Amino acid sequence: MAGESGMFTVQQTVGTVLCCKCGILIPPNAANMCVNCLRSEVDITEALQKHVIIIHCAECNRYLQPPRTWIKAQLESKQLLTFCVKRIKNLNKVRLVHSEFIWTEPHSKRLKVKLKVQKEVLNSAVIEQACMVEYVVQDQMCESCSRVQTNPDQWVAAVQLRQHVSHRRTFFYLEQLILKHNAAVRAIRIKQTDHGLDFFFANRIHAVKFIEFIQKFVPIKSRHDKQLVSHDIKSNNYNYKFTFSVEICPICREDLVCLPPKLAASLGNLGPLVVCTKISNNIALLDPLTLRHCFLDAEQYWRAPFTSLLSSKKLVEYVVLDVDPIPSEVNIGGSKYVMADAQVARVSDFGKNDTMFFVRTHLGHVLNAGDYALGYDLNAANNNDMEIDKYKSLVIPEVILVKKSYEEMRQKTRGKPRSWVIKSIVKEVDVSETRGRVDEEKMIDEYEQFLRDIEEYPDMRFNISLYRNKEYQATEMADVTDGEEAPSVPLEELLDDLKISNEDVVDDDDDDVDEGMME
Repeated sequence: MAGESGMFTVQQTVGTVLCCKCGILIPPNAANMCVNCLRSEVDITEALQKHVIIIHCAECNRYLQPPRTWIKAQLESKQLLTFCVKRIKNLNKVRLVHSEFIWTEPHSKRLKVKLKVQKEVLNSAVIEQACMVEYVVQDQMCESCSRVQTNPDQWVAAVQLRQHVSHRRTFFYLEQLILKHNAAVRAIRIKQTDHGLDFFFANRIHAVKFIEFIQKFVPIKSRHDKQLVSHDIKSNNYNYKFTFSVEICPICREDLVCLPPKLAASLGNLGPLVVCTKISNNIALLDPLTLRHCFLDAEQYWRAPFTSLLSSKKLVEYVVLDVDPIPSEVNIGGSKYVMADAQVARVSDFGKNDTMFFVRTHLGHVLNAGDYALGYDLNAANNNDMEIDKYKSLVIPEVILVKKSYEEMRQKTRGKPRSWVIKSIVKEVDVSETRGRVDEEKMIDEYEQFLRDIEEYPDMRFNISLYRNKEYQATEMADVTDGEEAPSVPLEELLDDLKISNEDVVDDDDDDVDEGMME
């Protein structure tokens, strides 16, 4: 505007002064010194501690935060950087601007941190300097690791997981949950018994947290007891051993249940013959004849406990001759069920008799004529359940279908490896305590059935980490099949198992060194 009107304007210039030490031209500042002269006169990092000793436990990879706190941190992590910076004395006298690790050899027992700090000096002039702090790592075992190293069997708390059923599929599922969430990382030892697992911990609080974890996934009830080990009269200290007995609900998926009369009445006269469709921290029950369903939490179940009328080991294979869907459906926990009338016959009766059964089922959405289904043969079943005797006018159906059978389709892939694998917990088996009843073939069959359940039920895979089978990818070719196939795990749900060898680490380090030299 001033130029357009013809007015004269004075151009503004930045003034300079001479440094009072070296005499070079510099922008004016409060000290009238250049940066180099100011740093030579004042060292703001002089009061900072340049050498620090930190205590590290090599067994559990934790660092000692005085006086008695141990924190877990990985090398060059944010947690370790925060821990190292807090250990520097007189850091509150300056302002920390930036901090970062300087690479050192992992076996050198040295950590180096580069700091950038600011401080006001000489007439309120702000100066910024960088310095390096060296940490010497000294190995010393923490109390818990020292106790374990002295006596590996010296435990403080034991958790005894038990389920009184004829199979171990529940423990296979819990094992995968524990692995995914790393819930048993504090366990000193894990032992397999006849009806469950025993977990031993070096601290009572670790056992309590483990029980709280189990309670989130299965209905349980627990009780605890303690035994006095030693007592110091002078200091009035007591040492106890704690034992937690945890009982898991004996109801499993696919079990047929007869509800007690009082419980059935409280649930709106549900059933009383119902099928368990899912087990989590609640029990999902479905009436296959009416599609009515309910959920029982742990408190409701243990207030009036009941057992299964028939378990999945009593399932009989049927062939579906005809299916007539009924326009009635329900969605339970993400699973869809459709009512249908079906005509079925036992597979074992083919060629012997013409016995057929007319049943009502909740599997109308998956069954078609010619399919195979698994169900309970109540006409020939022998049970001694007291609850079913309390119903005088109960009409018991001859057959209750539970799920579709894929046995014929699995015959094509029998003996071939799956495209996925799962990990397992390292545990010891005490044959003496199991009284010699650990049957290896039985365990293999139950484990195979558990793997099939993972393939058939997507809700189970949500809480399990499945990994790609490298052997399958290297040797197997995809089979081209016509028609319907057996359930399988989609490839997008599989994880790559990360394994880093020492050779890979050395190669990566060499590459980094070469790149640094080229730069």
